[in-house]
Amino acid sequence: MNSFQLEQNESYAVIDWKAEQLGSANAEELENAIRLLFKKDYANMILNIGKIEDLDGFGVSAIRKGTKICTNEGGLFVVVTKSDPIAERLDAAKIENLTLLNTVQEGVDAIYLNDLENEFQDEDDTEGESEFGESYGEDYD
Repeated sequence: MNSFQLEQNESYAVIDWKAEQLGSANAEELENAIRLLFKKDYANMILNIGKIEDLDGFGVSAIRKGTKICTNEGGLFVVVTKSDPIAERLDAAKIENLTLLNTVQEGVDAIYLNDLENEFQDEDDTEGESEFGESYGEDYD
């Protein structure tokens, strides 16, 4: 049995995580789902982990990989949870470009806003630079 359910539409996919934990026992399942969606040209994914009570390093690593894959394609990997301990665990992991929200609807809105921003940037010929330039954040290493 899968630990998740997939919902796909035109501009994003939702991975609805059904298991109560995301870790060593099932993190590979999440990574495989992310790869499958990526091969189907999804750069925007929403991972709903609202039912999770336990998140270990393997789960954090899978979320890190999902975030990197999507942001490299100009998309968003949104993680949805209302659990403070899970959110704090993800914050502590310092995942670059992590988008952590409370509801799937907020995730959908964030994806549409991100797509709009990308369209405006393409029109401006900024070659993918953020408004802060390429070196933003590197000064603080």
